[in-house]
Amino acid sequence: MAKTEQGNGLDMRGSTEKLTDNGKGGLYGSDTEVNGSAISGEEQVDKYGFRGGAQQFSTDSAEEIPIDVLRQREAKWLEMLNSWDKWMAKKHKKVKERCQKGIPPSLRGRAWLYLSGGKVKREQNQGKFEELDNQSGDPKWVDIIERDLHRQFPFHEMFAARGGHGQQDLFRVLKAYTLHRPEEGYCQAQAPIAAVLLMHMPAEDAFWVLVQICEKYLPGYYSTGLEAIQLDGEILYALLRRVSPPAHRHLKRHKLEPILYMTEWFMCAFSRTLPWASVLRVWDMFLCEGVKILFRVGLVLLKCMLGSQEKLKACQGLYETMELLRAIKPQYMQEKFLVNEIMELSVSEKDIEKEHHAQLRRWKETHGDLCCKSPPRMHGAKAIMAAEPPSRHDLRQRPTIIVESPLAPKTDGEQTEDAKESRKSNELRSRTDKELDGQLSRAREGQRRTTQSTLSLIIKSGNNKQLPESK
Repeated sequence: MAKTEQGNGLDMRGSTEKLTDNGKGGLYGSDTEVNGSAISGEEQVDKYGFRGGAQQFSTDSAEEIPIDVLRQREAKWLEMLNSWDKWMAKKHKKVKERCQKGIPPSLRGRAWLYLSGGKVKREQNQGKFEELDNQSGDPKWVDIIERDLHRQFPFHEMFAARGGHGQQDLFRVLKAYTLHRPEEGYCQAQAPIAAVLLMHMPAEDAFWVLVQICEKYLPGYYSTGLEAIQLDGEILYALLRRVSPPAHRHLKRHKLEPILYMTEWFMCAFSRTLPWASVLRVWDMFLCEGVKILFRVGLVLLKCMLGSQEKLKACQGLYETMELLRAIKPQYMQEKFLVNEIMELSVSEKDIEKEHHAQLRRWKETHGDLCCKSPPRMHGAKAIMAAEPPSRHDLRQRPTIIVESPLAPKTDGEQTEDAKESRKSNELRSRTDKELDGQLSRAREGQRRTTQSTLSLIIKSGNNKQLPESK
């Protein structure tokens, strides 16, 4: 079993126990409420696939989008996905704005695949997932993964049945990752990440997006020792000093280490914390803009729960504070409120990187060099694409979907470009039509000669049978 930091309540690598020990059973649901045992067959499935539980859809926690607005957004996203490299290079700000508004549910899986760079990884590694999928895997990790499967979103219809297709695909994705990165193996917090992805895309796509999240967005989070998450905990704590001094002073007074309350938030990308509508909106922004979104969510929740003397009256000690942070008030997690707060909070990539370097220096002074050498963190989709520029072939959709959207007025430059494209298209179509006409003429002439030759043979052979009528 891989080593972990001692004394922080963490034992995620090779363990099915929860992240922090509060004496209330496993992190991902107790055995008495998983895989249908606590789900009534009569309970209605919500629009996200949940039959119950805290993350089931509620009109209080989510906002409804008018159907005509949704259709417009779908057309815009289809247009973007058809020219993804151009949009990311020249109109990234617009891509970011549309992610902040929320990706249309019908295109969310495809958009996440493109944003994360998973699409490019898949195209550049054709057959790799199938190769990993066909291998048996390390028995140690296989056993631990199998024991974890039933704990992932037990109230969701995709994962409710033991041994069902959802659990099978989840096993395939997690096992493949242990083979792809044998030096890392499996970490318990990867399971909910993979499960969220499988709710929106096939297993192969989910695998490559998981790879991108682990290697580009959150490098080192799931490695031995969990050093990266501990560093980010210190960064969050330092940023809190600026965002909410009362909350920072309170946590400092009670010596409440960040690792005790933020580990599940960050390692699971809030998929186990927020109502589902809010989870999806956070992920839309996270996969576009990077880890700063997770920092912003954490800072918003801490500020809302501990940001004033009035609020602190309810938690006079360490235990009371931990209980408060485990039961965040619903109004602070509501989709519209949370997204607005995230967007208004001024915490940038530069702020995070500056604090990261400061915390890294402190870490070396107290702990020495990091045991795990992680690759540099990529702050979102644009940084990932810039680091590994894709080819048009890597971004090609299968099947290709072409949408001409009349939703936005075109500039003179765009109209000129469209006119050139139209001219080229017409010329190509004209040449193609001529070629087809020639082919058809030759085919008809060949058919006529064949028919005449056949008739001649029939006449010569004295065959008097009546020929069928031509159609």
